[in-house]
Amino acid sequence: MSACGTPVGRLTGGAMLAASPNAIRKQMKLSQKKSEEARITDSYTDVLDNHVLGNQIAAAEARSDSFATYAIQPLNANERSAGLSNKVRVPLARTLSPPRDFAARVSDQGVVLTWIGELLPRKMEGIHYAYRVYRRTEQSKQQLQVGELPAAEEQRNTLTDSNIEWEQTYFYRAEAVTIIDPPDTHTPETQIEGDDTAEVKVFAHDVFPPAVPADLQAVFSGPEQTPFIDLIWAPATDADLAGYNVYRSAGNDIPVRVNAELLKAPAYRDAKVSAGKTYFYSVSSVDVRGNESARSAEASESVPPQ
Repeated sequence: MSACGTPVGRLTGGAMLAASPNAIRKQMKLSQKKSEEARITDSYTDVLDNHVLGNQIAAAEARSDSFATYAIQPLNANERSAGLSNKVRVPLARTLSPPRDFAARVSDQGVVLTWIGELLPRKMEGIHYAYRVYRRTEQSKQQLQVGELPAAEEQRNTLTDSNIEWEQTYFYRAEAVTIIDPPDTHTPETQIEGDDTAEVKVFAHDVFPPAVPADLQAVFSGPEQTPFIDLIWAPATDADLAGYNVYRSAGNDIPVRVNAELLKAPAYRDAKVSAGKTYFYSVSSVDVRGNESARSAEASESVPPQ
């Protein structure tokens, strides 16, 4: 496009046109002195109406390689212009609305994010849609993409952000993305980001205990030795595991913890046993924030009489 044929819109009486020459000079000096935020800007929305554009939109939607090219031509009071501005190409592909009912909750696996997708447009060759989720911390405005799911028609979507730090406050948002496949292998795909959802705030408070220990075994030391019972169990694999507690009872007694400090290894030797008694043991896991799991299935062992 080297010249403006039929304009799609015309703006008159804007901020620049309405300002006096002194005001314009003042604005330009302010722009140079402070920042780009002081520059005078304007905007225009080109509504793609089927009634106005006829079959052009319908034909464009049937292909993934259709674009519209836009430029701005400034005119003075005598309708004279120095030419067109830089040109931008806009893909003629529909975008989706932001996801509905975007929500976040904390689970033992991380922050679970849910939303409902939009009814998808009719299928077009080379065009597909996805939902992306971003997060930031309370202390930062930097956005980190935590996941992406292909758009599913009016379906509740679920995405879990497991890469979090407990006891932190996070803000999450989601957006719909239109992805246009490239016409060849040498051209990158085109991605059009839609509007964002409102941010949701969640505090990642860890109230979730680690896994319950499994495969607990109790073995008596054997004859002609100082009596003791060795306990072993399968180690827990939780990343925030701090250690284990061992509980013991004899008969109908209430189980009592026998270790003074958390055990770092999945083993324990109970040397405070008496001949002729049977002992029942169970084990629990504890994380670094003091959350304790339920106790494991019991294992029992008897000390022979002397």
